[in-house]
Amino acid sequence: MDNARLILYSKPGCHLCEGLHEKLSALQLPVTLEVRDITTQADWWERYRYEIPVLHLQTAEGTRAIPRFSPRASATRVGQILQRYMVEQS
Repeated sequence: MDNARLILYSKPGCHLCEGLHEKLSALQLPVTLEVRDITTQADWWERYRYEIPVLHLQTAEGTRAIPRFSPRASATRVGQILQRYMVEQS
């Protein structure tokens, strides 16, 4: 899964976003994590302001939205789910 990227759409002060970011940062996944502040782009704001945190998996094959995780999901569980999506995408 060369050059795979997880894109987290977030905004400052969003505790759900911060929690997911912490879990993603703790994982040892073969992907780059990119956090995008939706307040910096009008189109991101319009699309995601009521939905954050939003996570996408971007690979050479395309970009796929990852369904929202429960805020109670452990980092281990988040990693297991992401691994499944990464295998499906490759």
